Amino acid sequence: MSSSISDRYTCNSCGADFELPNSVRDKYPGWTPKECMACRGGTRPKTAQGGGGARPNRGSTRGGAGRGKTLVEENLTVAEVLERYTEGPSDGVFTDGSAVPNPGPGGWGAVYVIDGEVVEQRHGHEPRTTNNRMELSALIAAYDLVPEGTPTTVYTDSNLAVRTITEWAAGWERRGWTRKTGDIQNLDLVQELYRRARARPEIKLRWIKAHAGSRWNEYADSLSTAWLREQV
Repeated sequence: MSSSISDRYTCNSCGADFELPNSVRDKYPGWTPKECMACRGGTRPKTAQGGGGARPNRGSTRGGAGRGKTLVEENLTVAEVLERYTEGPSDGVFTDGSAVPNPGPGGWGAVYVIDGEVVEQRHGHEPRTTNNRMELSALIAAYDLVPEGTPTTVYTDSNLAVRTITEWAAGWERRGWTRKTGDIQNLDLVQELYRRARARPEIKLRWIKAHAGSRWNEYADSLSTAWLREQV
């Protein structure tokens, strides 16, 4: 089996570019890592566990469930998510994005929830994209779901997206949307999201751990992969 390096990815936690050995890709076909080894602490995917009635896993895999763990996508419908998961925040806008493979076809999802009830939701699909573009697209949609002047929290499991908007974007804007270490990836979406974030100070942007049992994070994940299924 080949041990050479193939394909480059961007870590959702630290923003660094990294590569994945062909030996790992051959062993776990279809795996799209969302974190580098330093942030993830390992490379072995671990099948997600849950209650009965699980659907067959189809295609995509996700990181972010914790150090040393990368869970295989369950690819549940939103109804199945609501049956299986009950934990996590019950208010806010929850977002997610993915690409299968990365880059490749992908989707995004956003759901606005108040007191555990869905107020509004949106999802989309692009035939050629990246997981980071889909994460940003979901966040842009999230801000549009909330009526102006309404305080709430927008949740994403992309720490890269959160740090981009809350830590780095202001400096990039001051320097004419440039950075010392190279081009700003997905600049069009970063600028669009940053404009929304600045215009909506009543909305907080926060990171939430992926695949940690949070009902509405899982729901947003389901919306982001709806294009893979016949049923949302």
